[in-house]
Amino acid sequence: MPPSDPVADLLTRIRNAQMVRHELVELPSSRVKVAIADILKREGFVDEVEVVKTPPQDKLRLSLKYGEGRKPAIAGLKRVSKPGLRVHIQRHEVPRFYGGIGISIVSTSQGIMTGQEAWRKGLGGELMCYVW
Repeated sequence: MPPSDPVADLLTRIRNAQMVRHELVELPSSRVKVAIADILKREGFVDEVEVVKTPPQDKLRLSLKYGEGRKPAIAGLKRVSKPGLRVHIQRHEVPRFYGGIGISIVSTSQGIMTGQEAWRKGLGGELMCYVW
């Protein structure tokens, strides 16, 4: 049975894998998950993102990134907008998270992007999660 909140499932799998220092995370793929994973790669939180074609559903494979002493690159993940309570922001309300060190991920009319990119383009949308 698929999870009712696939974004929360993605964040939880990453969080759990980093707690036990796994190198890879593999989960069912979707366009939203791939977009979020690409943002995490671009911002330097994960090493590699790969979509593996397997029937009946493709798999998303993330290679997690660790620093010195096997310290995870992702210190925390927080889901903001949930299926029971959607959180929408306007273009001037885009948050800077964790003093600018962390990122917010926003789903806009032009696709999923970081909060900083949405602010630069003057877009608002659904505030999906924070990563720091």
